[in-house]
Amino acid sequence: MFTIDHLGIAVNSLQEAKKFYQSLGLEVHSEEVSVREKVRLAMLPVGTSRIELLEPTAEDSPIAKFLAKRGEGLHHVALHVDNLPAMVERMKKAGARFISEEIKIGAGGHAYVFVHPASTGGVLLELVSEPEKT
Repeated sequence: MFTIDHLGIAVNSLQEAKKFYQSLGLEVHSEEVSVREKVRLAMLPVGTSRIELLEPTAEDSPIAKFLAKRGEGLHHVALHVDNLPAMVERMKKAGARFISEEIKIGAGGHAYVFVHPASTGGVLLELVSEPEKT
């Protein structure tokens, strides 16, 4: 079964973005820095899904590059899957391209992998599962 885990939104200022979403009545559930991805992020629950606000911590981070090219906005859609390694193998057999086939551990300890937009109709897709599922 798939669920939308979160929507990743690239922002120039995490503080300013949080203020806006908090003005809507949303609450920041967690904040952390991902050294690997070079971002500072905040997670805001929305029903059974979340909004992930992403601010770059370095000029060479993927989010900084995205902001320089496209400006603030939707960066990726993340789907929660039950068995990430099996899903990656299934998608590889079907010919899907990945940003990297390496399953990594990210925000909140979740395992993740990104599917290249060339395979998804132009949308960067993140597949996410619980760490013990890898």
